[in-house]
This record gives sequence, structure tokens and C-alpha cells, in this order.
Amino acid sequence: MGDLAKIFKAYDIRGVVPDELDPATAEAAGAAFVRVTGADAVVTAHDMRESSVPLAEAFARGATSQGADVIEAGLGSTDMLYYASGSLDLPGAMFTASHNPARYNGIKLCRSGARPVGRDTGLADIRELIENGVPAYDGKPGTVSRRDILKGYAEHLKTLVDLSSIRPLKVVVDAGNGMGGHTVPSVFEGLPIDLVPLYFELDGTFPNHEANPIEPENLRDLQAKVRETGADIGLAFDGDADRCFVVDERGEIVAPSAITALVATRELAKHPGSSIVHNLITSQAVPEIVSERGGAPVRTRVGHSFIKQTMAETGAVFGGEHSAHFYFRDFWFADSGMLAALHVLAALGEQDGPLSALMTEFTRYVASGEINSEVADQDATTAQVREAFAGRPGVTVDELDGLTVADDAAGWWFNLRPSNTEPLLRLNAEAGDEETMAAVRDEVLALVRKK
Repeated sequence: MGDLAKIFKAYDIRGVVPDELDPATAEAAGAAFVRVTGADAVVTAHDMRESSVPLAEAFARGATSQGADVIEAGLGSTDMLYYASGSLDLPGAMFTASHNPARYNGIKLCRSGARPVGRDTGLADIRELIENGVPAYDGKPGTVSRRDILKGYAEHLKTLVDLSSIRPLKVVVDAGNGMGGHTVPSVFEGLPIDLVPLYFELDGTFPNHEANPIEPENLRDLQAKVRETGADIGLAFDGDADRCFVVDERGEIVAPSAITALVATRELAKHPGSSIVHNLITSQAVPEIVSERGGAPVRTRVGHSFIKQTMAETGAVFGGEHSAHFYFRDFWFADSGMLAALHVLAALGEQDGPLSALMTEFTRYVASGEINSEVADQDATTAQVREAFAGRPGVTVDELDGLTVADDAAGWWFNLRPSNTEPLLRLNAEAGDEETMAAVRDEVLALVRKK
């Protein structure tokens, strides 16, 4: 068993297989998970990585050793696991390392109803149990059974978005050899969609490119195929298909913040006056548009556990992050890239114009994107940046999550956040025009990198 401190992260268990995460650790995690949740049964799913099946089987051995039954859904996306947890009202475990390279794997856990399990909501307790040794269970072991979840998942998603009146669309989908190649055909079945598949072959070695669409170079094949085929839209999913990135008919990347604003607008049309949650590095356009549409924008920290918790507290109908995680009240407050994609397809297909024109009203500012800088001392460097900006006329500072500095009159803001796992500071900046954004970005980077 490896060093648990390395693999127990803020939101999941993740590490290099087998050096850091091996079947023995997964088996202990299964036993501890049942102890912590008190579950009589657990549902599992796994991605296409070579190590996923052995880890899932080991987890099932641990869970059944504590008397819990295990329902194996087999191959699936992370949001399919959330569907299984929600619809069956069972705790769940998804075996995936999402967008990480092939040598990694991990376990994403949730309680019944797809409620998140993070460091403060059970993950630390599971780690402590494993470290101290999970007590033996004095009772009858549980059983393992298989259940096909994919069809129900696909049908359920299509009940949440009205696709009955969309026009025929040509859609390129880059699955990155990840789980989108498994789920997209079922979800799109019966829709007036001419599907152009890219890298649908399930292959956990990722032979074509990393399954991480937040990196622009991993979208180049999708952009080229959209232009080549004259498609209406391109969609890219990450390895476990819980995030979705969008490319318009010109092959241009649509910012996830713009997708957040679009989906928020659609959800507010169905649920007037509702709250919409956005993290603090989502574009300022999001709270502006939510307010203009009569909704209540709610700002929160970065990270799915904060988004889900805030959504539950406020009853928010929808939440979005800059990283293309999109959360839905009607989907057990869980995130689903596929559900967001269906909303975009519905919005596009309900009118005759191209996607680029549709998105114009949701794109108001120029953003830097996330820029990482390696630093020796995250706190000291952040304090230096704070000192440089605090006290300037019109500038406000808050520390909800890292350091956020804004000048509303000048129309710019930036956020500087420490990585939880690496000696990095992450910078996001936004302004009303390219020149202002670049000036703010460069000034902060000069302070961070001491140039």
C-alpha cells in the first residue's frame, strides 16, 4: 500500500498505478467507504483505463467484506455514475483519473443521491480508517451483481432538455479515446444529429492526444474537423466525460463562462427568479447576465464540493465553473458535461443562426485563461501582490479563495490562487478589452515571477 497522503486529494483519491494506488489500497478504500457511509449497497462504474477493472474489483471485495452489496454498472462516465447513485439512491464509486495521463487512476466517491464526498465530508475519515486498519466485519459478506445503467442514463438526460423542435445539426465530437465514445452514441440516438466521431475508440493510453480539453492544443483536431466538414458545432469531452468544451462553426473555442451564461439563461426561463451559482473566476458576464434575466447570482469558491454545497444551501437551479464543470439541480446537484452539451444543442437547434452569432450576447470580456507560475513560497508571493495593489484608488481586495483584486471603474479583475497539490500560483485575469487585460496580467506575472 502506497503513501496515502499522496493520493488522498481534496475531492478524490488519485495517483500513479501501481506505485501510489494499487488493488490493496482500493480494497481497503471499499471497506472503509462502507464503514463511513453505513451503506447496505454501493454502485460502481469505471472508465477505459487498463487498471480500472482491477481497482473496481478490489474495491468491491472490500465493500462486500463489510456486508454491503455491490452493483457494478461497468463502463461509464462519471456523470453516469452520478445518475446511478441518484436514481438508485445509493453511494457510488467511479474509477477514473479523468484527464490525467495513462499511468494514473483514481476513485471518485459520492454518498446516496450523488452527494459529494470530499476531504471534509468523508474522505479524511476513510483515509484515517485505512491508516488504522479497517475493523473486520462479523457478518455475512455482501454480493456482487451487474446492471446496465447506460440506457436509463441516456433517456433520463433527454427528459431534462426539450430537444423536440431542434433542426438537423452536424456535430463533431472528440471523445479523446475516453468515455464520451461510450456514452455519446446512446445519448444522441433518436436526435436529428449527423454525428462526426473523433477518437471514439476506448483506449486508456490516449494515443491521439490527452483527454484534457482545457488545454487548447488538445482541441486542434476538433477545430480542424469542424472546419473540414462544415459542421454546426464541435464538442470535446475529457477522459471521464464529465466536462464538455464547445467549438463554434468557425472552429473557434467558446469560453466555458459563455456556456455557463447560456445555460443559466435557459434554466432561468424555466425557473424564473432562481439562484445561479458561479465560482469566483468565472467571467463577470455571468453574474451580470443572471441579474439581467431576473436571477440571483451566487459567488463561491472554486471546486465542485463548494459549488454543490452552495447550490444545496440556496436551492440554485444551476451552477457553472470556468473549467467546464456544469451542475444541475435536476441532476441531483451533480455535474454533467453531457447535459450541458444537450442544452447548447437545444439552444442552437431552436433557431436558424450559427453558434458564433448565438454566443455573442454571452461573451462580453477578454480573459487571460489560467496561467500557472511555480513559486518557492505561495503565501509570501501572494502577500507581495496584495501589497502592490491594495490601497490603490478604486481597487477592492477579497480573499474568499486566494486573492481577488478588482477595479470596477477600470473594468478589470484578477484572481491569484495557490494549487493544493503543487508549488504553483494560478492566475486568471479579465478586462473589457485585450490591452487592459494584458497590462493587468503582465503586471501580476512580473510580481509573481519577480522579473
